[in-house]
Amino acid sequence: MKYMKKYIHKYWKGFCLAIFCLAVEAMCDLMQPTIMSKIVDIGVANKNMNYIVKHGFIMLIITGLGALGASGRNILSGSVSQKFSRDLREDLFKKIQSFSFNSIDKFKSSSLITRLTNDVTQVQNFVNGLMRIFVKAPIVCVGSIIMASKLNLHLAVILFIIIPIIVLLILLNMKIGYPYFMKVQVSLDKINSVMREYLSGVRVVKAFNRFNYESEKFKIANENLGKLTTTAMRIMSLFSPGRNLIINIGIICVLWIGGKYVETGDIQVGKIIAFTNYMTQILFSIMMISVVFNVFARSKASAVRIFEVLDEEDDMEFNGASINFTEKGRIDFDNVCFSYSDGHQVINNISFTCMPGETIGIVGPTGSGKSSLVNLIPRFYNVTSGTIKIDGVNVQNVDEKALMDKIALVPQKTTLFTGTVLENIRWGKENASLEEVKKVCEIAEINEFIDRFPEKYDTKIGQEGINFSGGQKQRISIARALIKRPEVLIFDDCTSALDAVTEAKIKENLRKNLINLTCIIISQKISSIIWADKILVIDDGKLVGIGKHDELVKTCKTYEDIFISQFGKENI
Repeated sequence: MKYMKKYIHKYWKGFCLAIFCLAVEAMCDLMQPTIMSKIVDIGVANKNMNYIVKHGFIMLIITGLGALGASGRNILSGSVSQKFSRDLREDLFKKIQSFSFNSIDKFKSSSLITRLTNDVTQVQNFVNGLMRIFVKAPIVCVGSIIMASKLNLHLAVILFIIIPIIVLLILLNMKIGYPYFMKVQVSLDKINSVMREYLSGVRVVKAFNRFNYESEKFKIANENLGKLTTTAMRIMSLFSPGRNLIINIGIICVLWIGGKYVETGDIQVGKIIAFTNYMTQILFSIMMISVVFNVFARSKASAVRIFEVLDEEDDMEFNGASINFTEKGRIDFDNVCFSYSDGHQVINNISFTCMPGETIGIVGPTGSGKSSLVNLIPRFYNVTSGTIKIDGVNVQNVDEKALMDKIALVPQKTTLFTGTVLENIRWGKENASLEEVKKVCEIAEINEFIDRFPEKYDTKIGQEGINFSGGQKQRISIARALIKRPEVLIFDDCTSALDAVTEAKIKENLRKNLINLTCIIISQKISSIIWADKILVIDDGKLVGIGKHDELVKTCKTYEDIFISQFGKENI
């Protein structure tokens, strides 16, 4: 509820105005049966045409007022609910943007998408319904009971008997149905996960002709969603026939008992008609209240999931204090250990120092923890123990912007965004001039293939760079990092799609043009890091060797095995 205060403060006026319009509509609906009973009992019974016309005109005016109230609440409810959902989605998206990788791993991308879209829509529907019919239903229900009691207290006893029974049915309906809607939303997460995985890997699916497998996977997830939704809706609708039966029994009792009173002259026909109308309004109101509880059950499940995201505490608190760095590009690891949220330790007691302007190579078997190691430098994750310092300052005490300004990372998986080549490169520096872009493109060896395109740097990039080769995407990603002019540049095995000649040219360009740049290169290929000032050898999360190539090939068994596998024993 604490998160709703912001939206209540912002939209309470529109909400209250919508409720006022709704109340006007409800009052108009409540007045009409009583006026109708007077027309029948006085006007029709006494054949008084003037009375009938006069009260008929009053009914017409009341109907008009009710229509104005209905129009007003429809307009206001639509406006308020849409703006509310817009703000909620925006706040949710901002919260997700602030998440550490740990939080994203905890919720999973598909679940976050569902919460940002479907769950927000469910809450929006409830807020919209609240201003349209959900508040009207209890007003009309209570008002009808009061008006019916004023008409005839003896007949009203029937209402006092059946209403508690119906309330009990609604509460049972709510209690049993709510857990199923939580399961429905989780099942919807699974559908999104399957679809997202398929769309991102559609080329692999096609290459291996695994359409049947993917179809079966989707079918299972879809059937599970269908079964859960059907079960939830059956449970929620199970009480509907019983509720309607009780109300209709009440109407029959009113007609039967009322008929007896009419025979004895204790009650007039008009009042029976009015009482029956009020019973019908009560029936409609109770049906609406039941719908309210159904929608509330679903929106409550969605609200809980939304608040879970908003409640998530960020474990990446950054100290906003300004720090004067005495060095530019120094990195120190001091007994660093790191485990993911599942408890699996991937980095174990690693210590080393990278001096400004040095090039550090990191090599090791697949899954040894190389990428996890460098992801700790920009604080994508927090260390479990030990400290990492950049320019002599613990990264946990550095302002987020200051830390990110110092570091540029070219990730293992190349990500390009829909737009032009120029826009993608300017991700590193929004206000970069075209000359700056051309300069980094020369270093990244991409000018040649860009010039072949008719639109040059304005060439459109398809979704995820579909119209570019793997090597081209990697070089654009390198240019994007270089234009940032960082003090620390991290290459996380980002030249795997490049041929040896292009890779060598890029590294030579870096040496010539980026003096005093601290460079960390992760690679599976020793040829990519053989010239580094210092090479770290990682195996099973441990630092098993550190030094230059000539030393390591003689003193480090892991490094020697990797070298032999790539160059042969005769080249040692």
